[in-house]
Amino acid sequence: MDLLRKTWASTWWNKSWKWQSKIESRIKNAGKGKYGRVLKMARKPTSEEYSKTLIITGIGIVIIGGLGFAIFLVWEYFPEFVNWVFNV
Repeated sequence: MDLLRKTWASTWWNKSWKWQSKIESRIKNAGKGKYGRVLKMARKPTSEEYSKTLIITGIGIVIIGGLGFAIFLVWEYFPEFVNWVFNV
């Protein structure tokens, strides 16, 4: 029984080390691939850039949500119109 535990633990240990080596090699080469130039040029946005991005994203979310709600209202309260438009 003790031999079985050692064998299982040894196999598990070797597999975990192999995975760790793969992960470390991918991280080490992250800046050298096709996205390396982009990562080197990237920087933290200023507070003005961040606030503009936040506002534009918020406006987009509100527009898409409003459009979906308008479609829901048309389907819910005007089913005859929907049937006439789509010939359902």
